[in-house]
Amino acid sequence: MSSARPTREARVDLGAIRHNVATLKAATAPAAFMAVVKAGGYGHGAEAVARAALEGGADWLGVVDVEEALALREAGITAPLLAWLHGPTTDFPAALAANIDLGVSSLEQLDRIAAAGARKAGSPAYVHLKVDTGLGRNGIEESDCPAVFDRAAEYERAGLLRVRGIFSHLANTGEAEDLEQVARFEALVESATSAGLNIALRHLAATAGALRLPAARFDLVRCGIGIYGLSPFEGESSASLGLRPAMELSAAIVSVKRVPEGSGVSYGYTYRTSAESTLALVPLGYADGIPRHASSRGPVFINGRRYQISGRVAMDQFVVDLGQDTAVVGDRAVLFGDPSTGVPSADDWAEAADTINYEIVTRIGARVTRTTT
Repeated sequence: MSSARPTREARVDLGAIRHNVATLKAATAPAAFMAVVKAGGYGHGAEAVARAALEGGADWLGVVDVEEALALREAGITAPLLAWLHGPTTDFPAALAANIDLGVSSLEQLDRIAAAGARKAGSPAYVHLKVDTGLGRNGIEESDCPAVFDRAAEYERAGLLRVRGIFSHLANTGEAEDLEQVARFEALVESATSAGLNIALRHLAATAGALRLPAARFDLVRCGIGIYGLSPFEGESSASLGLRPAMELSAAIVSVKRVPEGSGVSYGYTYRTSAESTLALVPLGYADGIPRHASSRGPVFINGRRYQISGRVAMDQFVVDLGQDTAVVGDRAVLFGDPSTGVPSADDWAEAADTINYEIVTRIGARVTRTTT
Protein backbone atom coordinates (compact mmCIF):
# COMPACT_ATOMS: atom_id res chain seq x y z
CA MET A 1 0.00 0.00 0.00
CA SER A 2 1.26 3.48 -0.92
CA SER A 3 -0.46 6.48 0.66
CA ALA A 4 0.84 8.60 -2.22
CA ARG A 5 -1.32 6.83 -4.79
CA PRO A 6 -4.63 8.43 -5.84
CA THR A 7 -7.77 7.01 -4.27
CA ARG A 8 -9.09 6.09 -7.73
CA GLU A 9 -6.37 5.29 -10.23
CA ALA A 10 -6.03 4.09 -13.80
CA ARG A 11 -2.34 3.29 -14.05
CA VAL A 12 -1.14 3.22 -17.66
CA ASP A 13 2.01 1.33 -18.63
CA LEU A 14 3.52 3.30 -21.51
CA GLY A 15 6.11 0.60 -21.99
CA ALA A 16 3.26 -1.76 -22.85
CA ILE A 17 1.97 0.75 -25.42
CA ARG A 18 5.42 0.93 -27.04
CA HIS A 19 5.71 -2.86 -27.01
CA ASN A 20 2.24 -3.37 -28.51
CA VAL A 21 2.84 -0.87 -31.31
CA ALA A 22 6.16 -2.47 -32.18
CA THR A 23 4.60 -5.95 -32.12
CA LEU A 24 1.66 -4.98 -34.31
CA LYS A 25 3.82 -3.01 -36.72
CA ALA A 26 6.14 -5.99 -37.20
CA ALA A 27 3.15 -8.28 -37.78
CA THR A 28 1.62 -6.02 -40.43
CA ALA A 29 4.76 -4.81 -42.25
CA PRO A 30 5.42 -3.43 -44.79
CA ALA A 31 2.23 -1.40 -44.32
CA ALA A 32 2.62 1.94 -42.57
CA PHE A 33 1.14 2.04 -39.07
CA MET A 34 -1.48 4.39 -37.64
CA ALA A 35 -2.03 4.38 -33.87
CA VAL A 36 -5.63 5.31 -33.14
CA VAL A 37 -5.78 7.51 -30.04
CA LYS A 38 -9.39 8.69 -30.26
CA ALA A 39 -11.65 8.93 -27.20
CA GLY A 40 -8.82 10.03 -24.96
CA GLY A 41 -6.60 7.20 -26.13
CA TYR A 42 -9.37 4.66 -25.45
CA GLY A 43 -9.52 6.04 -21.92
CA HIS A 44 -5.76 5.75 -21.35
CA GLY A 45 -4.84 9.40 -22.03
CA ALA A 46 -4.47 10.58 -25.62
CA GLU A 47 -1.30 12.66 -25.32
CA ALA A 48 0.71 10.13 -23.32
CA VAL A 49 -0.42 7.25 -25.53
CA ALA A 50 0.33 9.21 -28.71
CA ARG A 51 3.90 9.91 -27.59
CA ALA A 52 4.45 6.29 -26.54
CA ALA A 53 2.98 5.00 -29.81
CA LEU A 54 5.31 7.19 -31.84
CA GLU A 55 8.23 5.96 -29.75
CA GLY A 56 7.08 2.42 -30.53
CA GLY A 57 7.26 3.10 -34.26
CA ALA A 58 3.85 4.47 -35.27
CA ASP A 59 3.97 6.48 -38.50
CA TRP A 60 0.57 8.16 -38.12
CA LEU A 61 -1.89 9.05 -35.39
CA GLY A 62 -5.65 8.79 -35.85
CA VAL A 63 -8.53 10.47 -34.02
CA VAL A 64 -12.22 11.00 -34.72
CA ASP A 65 -12.79 14.71 -34.03
CA VAL A 66 -10.83 17.72 -35.18
CA GLU A 67 -10.95 18.91 -31.56
CA GLU A 68 -9.05 15.81 -30.49
CA ALA A 69 -6.49 16.44 -33.22
CA LEU A 70 -6.05 20.10 -32.27
CA ALA A 71 -5.46 19.10 -28.64
CA LEU A 72 -2.59 16.86 -29.74
CA ARG A 73 -1.12 19.67 -31.83
CA GLU A 74 -1.41 22.07 -28.90
CA ALA A 75 0.50 19.52 -26.81
CA GLY A 76 3.38 19.80 -29.27
CA ILE A 77 2.83 16.58 -31.22
CA THR A 78 3.76 17.15 -34.86
CA ALA A 79 3.38 13.64 -36.31
CA PRO A 80 1.08 13.00 -39.28
CA LEU A 81 -2.47 13.07 -37.96
CA LEU A 82 -5.86 12.16 -39.43
CA ALA A 83 -9.33 13.15 -38.13
CA TRP A 84 -12.30 11.60 -39.91
CA LEU A 85 -15.74 12.23 -38.34
CA HIS A 86 -17.11 15.75 -38.75
CA GLY A 87 -20.22 17.64 -37.76
CA PRO A 88 -21.80 20.55 -39.63
CA THR A 89 -19.83 23.12 -37.62
CA THR A 90 -16.39 21.46 -37.65
CA ASP A 91 -13.64 24.07 -37.86
CA PHE A 92 -11.86 22.94 -41.01
CA PRO A 93 -9.72 26.11 -41.34
CA ALA A 94 -8.26 25.50 -37.85
CA ALA A 95 -7.53 21.89 -38.77
CA LEU A 96 -5.75 22.85 -41.97
CA ALA A 97 -3.75 25.54 -40.21
CA ALA A 98 -2.53 22.82 -37.82
CA ASN A 99 -1.56 20.47 -40.68
CA ILE A 100 -4.23 17.91 -39.84
CA ASP A 101 -5.35 15.55 -42.61
CA LEU A 102 -9.12 15.30 -42.91
CA GLY A 103 -11.35 12.37 -43.73
CA VAL A 104 -14.08 13.17 -46.25
CA SER A 105 -17.39 11.29 -46.17
CA SER A 106 -19.55 13.42 -48.47
CA LEU A 107 -19.47 15.88 -51.34
CA GLU A 108 -20.58 18.61 -48.94
CA GLN A 109 -17.58 17.99 -46.69
CA LEU A 110 -15.27 18.01 -49.69
CA ASP A 111 -16.63 21.38 -50.79
CA ARG A 112 -16.24 22.87 -47.32
CA ILE A 113 -12.66 21.61 -46.99
CA ALA A 114 -11.78 22.93 -50.46
CA ALA A 115 -13.17 26.32 -49.46
CA ALA A 116 -11.03 26.23 -46.32
CA GLY A 117 -8.05 25.21 -48.42
CA ALA A 118 -8.58 28.25 -50.64
CA ARG A 119 -8.01 30.43 -47.60
CA LYS A 120 -4.89 28.58 -46.46
CA ALA A 121 -1.65 30.09 -47.70
CA GLY A 122 1.33 27.98 -48.65
CA SER A 123 -0.06 24.47 -49.10
CA PRO A 124 -3.33 22.75 -49.97
CA ALA A 125 -5.62 20.77 -47.71
CA TYR A 126 -4.78 17.07 -47.46
CA VAL A 127 -7.76 14.73 -47.43
CA HIS A 128 -8.51 11.03 -47.28
CA LEU A 129 -11.73 10.03 -49.03
CA LYS A 130 -13.76 7.62 -46.90
CA VAL A 131 -15.90 5.24 -48.90
CA ASP A 132 -18.63 3.00 -47.49
CA THR A 133 -17.84 -0.57 -48.52
CA GLY A 134 -20.60 -2.13 -46.47
CA LEU A 135 -20.35 -1.11 -42.81
CA GLY A 136 -23.23 1.34 -43.27
CA ARG A 137 -21.76 4.13 -41.16
CA ASN A 138 -20.08 7.33 -42.35
CA GLY A 139 -18.50 7.17 -45.77
CA ILE A 140 -19.32 8.08 -49.34
CA GLU A 141 -22.01 5.85 -50.85
CA GLU A 142 -20.82 3.89 -53.85
CA SER A 143 -23.37 5.62 -56.06
CA ASP A 144 -21.99 9.01 -55.02
CA CYS A 145 -18.32 8.09 -55.44
CA PRO A 146 -17.93 9.05 -59.13
CA ALA A 147 -19.16 12.60 -58.49
CA VAL A 148 -16.95 12.98 -55.41
CA PHE A 149 -13.89 11.59 -57.19
CA ASP A 150 -14.42 13.93 -60.15
CA ARG A 151 -14.91 16.95 -57.88
CA ALA A 152 -11.82 16.04 -55.87
CA ALA A 153 -9.79 15.84 -59.08
CA GLU A 154 -11.06 19.30 -60.06
CA TYR A 155 -10.02 20.69 -56.69
CA GLU A 156 -6.60 19.08 -57.06
CA ARG A 157 -6.11 20.72 -60.44
CA ALA A 158 -7.09 24.05 -58.88
CA GLY A 159 -4.51 23.56 -56.12
CA LEU A 160 -7.11 23.65 -53.32
CA LEU A 161 -6.51 20.18 -51.92
CA ARG A 162 -4.62 16.95 -52.38
CA VAL A 163 -6.15 13.50 -51.99
CA ARG A 164 -3.52 11.72 -49.92
CA GLY A 165 -5.60 8.66 -49.07
CA ILE A 166 -8.72 6.61 -49.60
CA PHE A 167 -10.09 4.44 -46.81
CA SER A 168 -12.96 2.42 -45.43
CA HIS A 169 -13.73 0.18 -42.45
CA LEU A 170 -14.39 -3.54 -42.22
CA ALA A 171 -17.51 -4.85 -40.51
CA ASN A 172 -15.56 -7.80 -39.03
CA THR A 173 -18.54 -10.05 -39.70
CA GLY A 174 -16.55 -12.96 -41.05
CA GLU A 175 -13.84 -13.71 -43.57
CA ALA A 176 -16.19 -14.00 -46.54
CA GLU A 177 -17.92 -10.71 -45.81
CA ASP A 178 -14.62 -8.95 -45.10
CA LEU A 179 -13.13 -10.18 -48.37
CA GLU A 180 -16.21 -8.90 -50.18
CA GLN A 181 -15.50 -5.50 -48.64
CA VAL A 182 -11.87 -5.76 -49.77
CA ALA A 183 -13.07 -6.35 -53.34
CA ARG A 184 -15.47 -3.41 -53.19
CA PHE A 185 -12.72 -1.22 -51.81
CA GLU A 186 -10.32 -2.23 -54.57
CA ALA A 187 -12.95 -1.41 -57.19
CA LEU A 188 -13.48 2.05 -55.69
CA VAL A 189 -9.74 2.67 -55.58
CA GLU A 190 -9.60 1.81 -59.28
CA SER A 191 -12.48 4.20 -59.94
CA ALA A 192 -10.71 6.98 -58.06
CA THR A 193 -7.54 6.36 -60.05
CA SER A 194 -9.53 6.50 -63.29
CA ALA A 195 -10.86 9.89 -62.21
CA GLY A 196 -7.28 11.15 -62.15
CA LEU A 197 -6.51 10.84 -58.45
CA ASN A 198 -3.02 9.68 -57.50
CA ILE A 199 -3.55 8.13 -54.07
CA ALA A 200 -0.58 7.35 -51.83
CA LEU A 201 -2.36 5.69 -48.91
CA ARG A 202 -5.05 3.04 -49.16
CA HIS A 203 -6.26 1.90 -45.75
CA LEU A 204 -9.02 -0.44 -44.68
CA ALA A 205 -7.95 -2.64 -41.75
CA ALA A 206 -8.19 -1.92 -38.03
CA THR A 207 -6.57 -4.26 -35.49
CA ALA A 208 -8.67 -7.33 -36.29
CA GLY A 209 -8.34 -7.04 -40.05
CA ALA A 210 -4.68 -6.08 -39.84
CA LEU A 211 -3.87 -9.26 -37.93
CA ARG A 212 -6.18 -11.76 -39.63
CA LEU A 213 -6.74 -10.48 -43.18
CA PRO A 214 -3.48 -9.69 -44.96
CA ALA A 215 -5.40 -8.68 -48.10
CA ALA A 216 -6.86 -5.75 -46.14
CA ARG A 217 -3.53 -4.21 -45.10
CA PHE A 218 -2.85 -2.21 -48.28
CA ASP A 219 -0.55 0.79 -47.63
CA LEU A 220 -1.49 1.52 -44.00
CA VAL A 221 -3.23 -0.17 -41.07
CA ARG A 222 -5.16 1.66 -38.36
CA CYS A 223 -4.74 -0.08 -35.01
CA GLY A 224 -6.74 0.95 -31.98
CA ILE A 225 -7.64 -1.68 -29.41
CA GLY A 226 -4.48 -3.71 -30.04
CA ILE A 227 -2.10 -0.91 -29.10
CA TYR A 228 -3.72 -0.88 -25.64
CA GLY A 229 -2.93 -4.58 -25.26
CA LEU A 230 -6.47 -5.87 -25.67
CA SER A 231 -7.63 -8.52 -28.10
CA PRO A 232 -10.27 -7.74 -30.75
CA PHE A 233 -11.12 -11.43 -31.02
CA GLU A 234 -13.72 -13.13 -28.86
CA GLY A 235 -12.22 -16.01 -26.95
CA GLU A 236 -8.61 -15.09 -27.75
CA SER A 237 -6.42 -13.45 -25.16
CA SER A 238 -4.07 -10.54 -25.67
CA ALA A 239 -1.19 -12.73 -24.51
CA SER A 240 -1.77 -15.12 -27.40
CA LEU A 241 -1.29 -12.15 -29.74
CA GLY A 242 1.90 -11.06 -28.00
CA LEU A 243 0.23 -7.99 -26.51
CA ARG A 244 0.34 -6.58 -22.97
CA PRO A 245 -2.68 -4.82 -21.40
CA ALA A 246 -1.63 -1.25 -20.63
CA MET A 247 -4.22 -0.17 -18.05
CA GLU A 248 -4.66 -1.27 -14.45
CA LEU A 249 -7.74 0.13 -12.69
CA SER A 250 -7.74 0.16 -8.90
CA ALA A 251 -8.96 2.09 -5.88
CA ALA A 252 -8.09 2.32 -2.21
CA ILE A 253 -10.56 0.65 0.11
CA VAL A 254 -12.24 3.42 2.13
CA SER A 255 -14.21 1.42 4.71
CA VAL A 256 -14.05 -2.02 6.31
CA LYS A 257 -16.76 -3.35 8.61
CA ARG A 258 -17.79 -6.63 10.22
CA VAL A 259 -21.45 -7.56 9.76
CA PRO A 260 -23.65 -10.46 10.92
CA GLU A 261 -25.05 -13.27 8.79
CA GLY A 262 -27.98 -12.20 6.65
CA SER A 263 -26.94 -8.58 6.31
CA GLY A 264 -28.27 -6.89 3.18
CA VAL A 265 -25.73 -5.18 0.94
CA SER A 266 -26.36 -2.16 -1.31
CA TYR A 267 -29.59 -1.09 -2.99
CA GLY A 268 -32.44 -3.57 -3.09
CA TYR A 269 -30.62 -6.13 -0.93
CA THR A 270 -29.93 -8.26 -4.00
CA TYR A 271 -27.06 -9.70 -1.97
CA ARG A 272 -27.10 -10.87 1.66
CA THR A 273 -24.17 -12.26 3.59
CA SER A 274 -24.26 -16.04 4.09
CA ALA A 275 -22.34 -15.83 7.36
CA GLU A 276 -20.74 -13.26 9.61
CA SER A 277 -18.51 -11.41 7.15
CA THR A 278 -16.17 -8.52 6.50
CA LEU A 279 -17.35 -5.96 3.95
CA ALA A 280 -14.92 -3.73 2.08
CA LEU A 281 -16.12 -0.54 0.41
CA VAL A 282 -14.49 0.45 -2.88
CA PRO A 283 -15.02 4.06 -4.06
CA LEU A 284 -15.74 3.32 -7.72
CA GLY A 285 -19.21 3.32 -9.25
CA TYR A 286 -21.09 3.78 -12.45
CA ALA A 287 -20.22 7.49 -12.45
CA ASP A 288 -16.62 6.30 -12.84
CA GLY A 289 -17.52 3.89 -15.64
CA ILE A 290 -18.03 0.72 -13.60
CA PRO A 291 -20.85 -1.12 -15.39
CA ARG A 292 -23.96 -1.49 -13.26
CA HIS A 293 -24.63 -4.61 -15.30
CA ALA A 294 -21.66 -6.17 -13.49
CA SER A 295 -23.43 -6.00 -10.12
CA SER A 296 -22.72 -9.17 -8.12
CA ARG A 297 -20.56 -10.36 -11.04
CA GLY A 298 -17.59 -8.06 -11.54
CA PRO A 299 -14.27 -9.52 -10.32
CA VAL A 300 -12.06 -7.67 -7.83
CA PHE A 301 -8.56 -8.56 -6.60
CA ILE A 302 -7.72 -7.64 -3.00
CA ASN A 303 -4.63 -8.69 -1.04
CA GLY A 304 -3.79 -11.57 -3.34
CA ARG A 305 -7.28 -13.03 -3.62
CA ARG A 306 -10.06 -12.70 -6.15
CA TYR A 307 -13.61 -11.81 -5.14
CA GLN A 308 -16.80 -10.61 -6.81
CA ILE A 309 -18.75 -7.43 -6.26
CA SER A 310 -21.46 -8.04 -3.65
CA GLY A 311 -24.80 -6.48 -4.57
CA ARG A 312 -25.49 -3.57 -6.85
CA VAL A 313 -22.93 -1.14 -8.16
CA ALA A 314 -23.91 2.36 -6.98
CA MET A 315 -23.02 5.71 -8.51
CA ASP A 316 -19.86 6.16 -6.45
CA GLN A 317 -19.06 2.85 -4.80
CA PHE A 318 -19.53 -0.88 -4.50
CA VAL A 319 -19.10 -3.47 -1.76
CA VAL A 320 -17.02 -6.64 -1.67
CA ASP A 321 -17.81 -9.42 0.79
CA LEU A 322 -14.43 -10.69 2.01
CA GLY A 323 -15.97 -13.43 4.16
CA GLN A 324 -13.46 -14.36 6.83
CA ASP A 325 -10.57 -12.57 5.11
CA THR A 326 -9.32 -9.23 6.32
CA ALA A 327 -8.41 -5.87 4.85
CA VAL A 328 -7.72 -2.39 6.13
CA VAL A 329 -8.57 1.05 4.84
CA GLY A 330 -6.03 1.94 2.16
CA ASP A 331 -5.55 -1.56 0.75
CA ARG A 332 -5.85 -1.57 -3.04
CA ALA A 333 -8.76 -3.20 -4.82
CA VAL A 334 -7.73 -3.99 -8.40
CA LEU A 335 -10.58 -4.35 -10.86
CA PHE A 336 -8.58 -5.20 -13.96
CA GLY A 337 -5.09 -5.10 -15.38
CA ASP A 338 -2.61 -7.51 -16.91
CA PRO A 339 -3.89 -11.02 -16.07
CA SER A 340 -0.33 -12.35 -16.15
CA THR A 341 0.07 -10.65 -12.75
CA GLY A 342 -2.90 -12.56 -11.33
CA VAL A 343 -5.45 -9.76 -11.50
CA PRO A 344 -8.69 -9.86 -13.50
CA SER A 345 -8.62 -8.64 -17.09
CA ALA A 346 -10.74 -6.13 -18.99
CA ASP A 347 -12.09 -9.19 -20.82
CA ASP A 348 -13.26 -10.64 -17.49
CA TRP A 349 -15.14 -7.42 -16.84
CA ALA A 350 -16.57 -7.41 -20.34
CA GLU A 351 -17.92 -10.90 -19.75
CA ALA A 352 -19.37 -9.88 -16.39
CA ALA A 353 -21.16 -6.91 -17.97
CA ASP A 354 -22.17 -8.63 -21.24
CA THR A 355 -20.16 -6.17 -23.30
CA ILE A 356 -16.74 -5.86 -25.00
CA ASN A 357 -13.34 -4.91 -23.63
CA TYR A 358 -13.38 -1.69 -25.71
CA GLU A 359 -16.25 -0.37 -23.62
CA ILE A 360 -14.67 -1.33 -20.30
CA VAL A 361 -11.58 0.85 -20.79
CA THR A 362 -13.09 3.75 -22.74
CA ARG A 363 -15.86 4.43 -20.23
CA ILE A 364 -13.56 5.11 -17.25
CA GLY A 365 -14.64 8.51 -15.93
CA ALA A 366 -12.88 11.78 -15.18
CA ARG A 367 -12.79 11.25 -11.39
CA VAL A 368 -10.31 8.43 -11.93
CA THR A 369 -6.74 9.78 -11.93
CA ARG A 370 -4.62 8.59 -14.85
CA THR A 371 -1.01 7.96 -13.93
CA THR A 372 1.72 6.61 -16.19
CA THR A 373 4.59 4.24 -15.59
